[in-house]
Amino acid sequence: MKSLFFSLLFIPGLVHAQRWHVNVTGGLSNYSGDLQGKGYTFDESYFAFGAGVQYDITRNFSATSNISFMKVGAADQFNNPDLVFRNLSFQSNIIEWNLLGEYTFLDMTRSQFSPFIFGGIAVFHFNPYAIDSIGQKVYLRPLSTEGEGLPQYPEQKPYNQTQFAIPFGGGIKFRVSENVVLAYEVGFRKTFTDYLDDVSSYYVDKTILQNAKGPLAVEMAYREGELKGGNPNYPASGTMRGSSKYKDMYYYTGIRVSIALLSTKDGYYGRGRTDCPRKVQ
Repeated sequence: MKSLFFSLLFIPGLVHAQRWHVNVTGGLSNYSGDLQGKGYTFDESYFAFGAGVQYDITRNFSATSNISFMKVGAADQFNNPDLVFRNLSFQSNIIEWNLLGEYTFLDMTRSQFSPFIFGGIAVFHFNPYAIDSIGQKVYLRPLSTEGEGLPQYPEQKPYNQTQFAIPFGGGIKFRVSENVVLAYEVGFRKTFTDYLDDVSSYYVDKTILQNAKGPLAVEMAYREGELKGGNPNYPASGTMRGSSKYKDMYYYTGIRVSIALLSTKDGYYGRGRTDCPRKVQ
């Protein structure tokens, strides 16, 4: 009981020096890879949102941690004209946890706005799927559409669905009230996988794939035959299906609302703090 009493005694002092903030972000997410010909675009975007906490280490540097929920997807029908015939598509929900360092160039206790940058580390989970010819959702990883995990293709390892990424980006902040700051930001995620879209290398032998994974795997690996006038003949083993030269990337563009917790008079977002000596009464 004594320890609880003394803890409660010191809580007001801790609260007064509060530098913690709650962040809520909403916007649009997209990806760059074999099914998206543009490096950065709003085409085929989906909604993204996240929430987290921020701690001001100094007036310019903060540490933040967030959990984000995004969706990415693309289809060859909107891809480069020479890839439309491939007729592949995918979607994937992404859950991400990150830890970031954020640098704000101007002191927001004295400035109405400021540019900022951030970078750090993230862990994310993805699970690509596509819609088959009868409208059913089909998860792609178990089908080994490029021979991942099959003994005939030892170089094609199954890809992990939970991986690390390097987040980085920036934007501009606007102070809207004593304890609230809005930020427009763009955040990129450099991944270490080329299978965010389940497309990376080449077609494998149709018979081997069908015997190992069934006819659905063959159907989802090659879909040109579904197009009117498309070639129904499955490509020869080794025919290029994607490109492994560059890893996939996902990104978002959004608005972040940062709300200071409780009093910020002694916090770095508090407009009431000046560091100027007070006049003696």
